[in-house]
Amino acid sequence: MQAGQAEAGLPVESLDFIYLPSADVARDLAFYRNVLGGEIVWAIEAFGARVAEVRLAADSPHLLLADHLSDQAPVLVHRVADLERSIAELRERGLEVEAEFDIPPGPAAELRTPGGQRLAIYEATRPEVYERFPGRVDFDIPSAE
Repeated sequence: MQAGQAEAGLPVESLDFIYLPSADVARDLAFYRNVLGGEIVWAIEAFGARVAEVRLAADSPHLLLADHLSDQAPVLVHRVADLERSIAELRERGLEVEAEFDIPPGPAAELRTPGGQRLAIYEATRPEVYERFPGRVDFDIPSAE
């Protein structure tokens, strides 16, 4: 191993979701659809929050606009095979987990890097839940930006 090279990393399977903070999810969806040519996959309003997926490219992580995120930094959500084991490994390395929570496909944990980037890891214990969302639109989206 060369100097400065990290030991074996966390076994991340993939970058599945990018949560993008949004002050106005409907307005932002209109922009992604009308200006960028994106496809609105779903738009859900529940528990006092709006979250929606927009697709810009077929082979990319899910882009999720969310109005309940606490700051303006996006959250990169990576899938791991075993969330508890991954959290334990991170804690052994001295990293504090900022929050543990659930997303529709499974339990998750948010981490923040020293540079302020927001990362999360999750375990897909309920992948079938996410399959029920496409086509669901709970709120009006402006037709023009």
